[in-house]
Amino acid sequence: MNNQKKTVMASFTGLTLEGMDIMFISFAMSMIIANFHISLAAGGLISSITNLGMLAGGVVFGISADKFGRVRTFTYSILFFAIGTALTGMASSMEQVYIFRFIAGLGAGGEYGIGMALVAEAWPKDKQGRASSYVSTGAQVGVIIAALLSALLLPVFGWRALFFVGIIPVIFAVMLRKNLNESPKWLETQKQNKANKTRETGKLLQLFADRRTTLTTISLAIMATVQIAGYNGLMIWLPSILQKSQGLSVSSSSLWTISTAVGMLIGMLTFGQIMDRFGMKSSFGIFLLASACAVFFYSHASGSAEVLIGGAIVGFFSNGMFAGYGALISRYYPIQIRSTATNTIFNFGRALGGLSPILVGYIIQRYDITMAMTYLAVLYCVSFIVMLSLKKTKNVEIIEVKQAS
Repeated sequence: MNNQKKTVMASFTGLTLEGMDIMFISFAMSMIIANFHISLAAGGLISSITNLGMLAGGVVFGISADKFGRVRTFTYSILFFAIGTALTGMASSMEQVYIFRFIAGLGAGGEYGIGMALVAEAWPKDKQGRASSYVSTGAQVGVIIAALLSALLLPVFGWRALFFVGIIPVIFAVMLRKNLNESPKWLETQKQNKANKTRETGKLLQLFADRRTTLTTISLAIMATVQIAGYNGLMIWLPSILQKSQGLSVSSSSLWTISTAVGMLIGMLTFGQIMDRFGMKSSFGIFLLASACAVFFYSHASGSAEVLIGGAIVGFFSNGMFAGYGALISRYYPIQIRSTATNTIFNFGRALGGLSPILVGYIIQRYDITMAMTYLAVLYCVSFIVMLSLKKTKNVEIIEVKQAS
């Protein structure tokens, strides 16, 4: 297996483990609440703390990957993630659960950006879209694995056993360190930095180095926030909404979830192909506008067939774009700060976009589902306008030309 395929497999596996761990919380939440006799709000705080850990881990591990190497830091982020997940299963108080979930979040926050940086630096530009899409499907695979493990372990062994599965990533980290080569582009950049006696790598302030770079960072952060806000708003609330508005049973709403997830997987793989053929802006433009239309019209769906097919279409467009964010962010920053940028920007989007279900819930309670879906449609339109403003920074182009020569 060549290094290009190895980077995809490593990044795919990392995102699979991350998606699996995040869903463990969802499936085990009711048992955790009952075990520690806490309120629903205190239970919901688990996800918020995990997201904060991801933001902190994204910054710390992103900077570390730019300074000390992709593969080494990727390994450490997985170890943090594994330790935090396994310790969650040993928690004897709710305070310990919060601490261990923050540790797991630190590791999970580092995985995404480093993996995407590895892929961006191993694959040529005309194939980065599809490579990124292959990696991104790992999150959905993780959801499926989490569902299967939850069905097998929760009824028999309880919620703690679910988190002991977190030991498995340690084995993956050891294999990763032995078999995955360091990014040749990163190594070349390190040589150039030594020759030029510069240390301008992995500095957070470099994301705001000048006016254009600052605008680019803010724009990408808005787009990442919309992506996460749309996904969370749809996946957390729609099943229960459909049960009430359409009179669907729990099993029928589960079928909706599967239908939407399948649409998401197909959308990711399709988006990668479109991005490589038609370019970054055209691809995101099509999917953002289509997402806005899909979620708006979906609020008027009626009957099982429309709900299932519409859910798949919404999933196809709204989450299909997720496949492109790693390549998108990587494209706008030089190798010296690429991991820092990808991790910081996307995990900022996770932390802020993760609050979307609160606002969607408020809108539904105060108004109705049509208003909630209109809010999501407006978000996608805002992201589209922001995307049009993106312009590649000159320093990235100069560095790439030097390396090519």
